[in-house]
Amino acid sequence: MTTIYVDADACPVKDEAAKVAARHGFEIHFVSNAFMRLPEGENVNRVVVPDGPDVADDWIAERITAADVAVTADIPLASRCLKAGAKVIGPTGKPFTDANIGTALAMRDLQQHLRETGESKGYNASFSKQDRSRFLQALENAVQDLKRGR
Repeated sequence: MTTIYVDADACPVKDEAAKVAARHGFEIHFVSNAFMRLPEGENVNRVVVPDGPDVADDWIAERITAADVAVTADIPLASRCLKAGAKVIGPTGKPFTDANIGTALAMRDLQQHLRETGESKGYNASFSKQDRSRFLQALENAVQDLKRGR
């Protein structure tokens, strides 16, 4: 049975993920290190992990399987989930794949270096309606792929 795991701390698409999970009858785990308001539902599980670096990531990575979907903007977590065979989608609808995760990790490291040296201020684009729409489409595509055994 497919389960959706959401790295929930800064996720802007919690409601959308819960709706897709409910529509398909999937269990969904919202994993964070703090209590937060979440969508309600029989299939919705709140997981609050202790504070600490990567504790939520570790909880997800230790449980996710090839039959599951992860929703995260955290590129190292995306990489760990891909290694487990899972489908991985960013909140803007960008799927992480074996083909693009290496580039994403390299860009993350480069951006971190540029911020540390003062070459970049770390601008992040605002989240848009188009991002939300792309996310819904990408999550539905991932779910359909899993249902078809891909």
